Amino acid sequence: MEVKGFLHQIHPVLPVWDVVEALDFYVNRLGFRIAFADDAKNPKYAGILRDDIEIHFQWHDKKMWDVEMDRPLLRIVAQNIEALYNEFSRVDVFHAHTLLRETAWGTREFAFYDPFKNGLTFYRDV
Repeated sequence: MEVKGFLHQIHPVLPVWDVVEALDFYVNRLGFRIAFADDAKNPKYAGILRDDIEIHFQWHDKKMWDVEMDRPLLRIVAQNIEALYNEFSRVDVFHAHTLLRETAWGTREFAFYDPFKNGLTFYRDV
């Protein structure tokens, strides 16, 4: 019998203009922990963990944000979505229109942008 490959995890890499600032936001506001960094003082590449989620950051010149372009949007499956929404609402990461809502496609979700315009949507199926 042929052995097939199996996809196990995905570790998205988000573009940021300041890896230290990204680490600060995700660790101190969203409850992640630092998994690794390529340099302790001035990292250009780093990773964070929370539960089963691992996200990487890669430095890009800030001039890239002067050009209007779409940034990545992550959809993260979450348990206890109400508790997560309440947790994040206490650390001032939401925008004026961030709501926990049920969608027409059968999810309960909320979304916001990090300081680097990367989109984060947290959801569960209804």
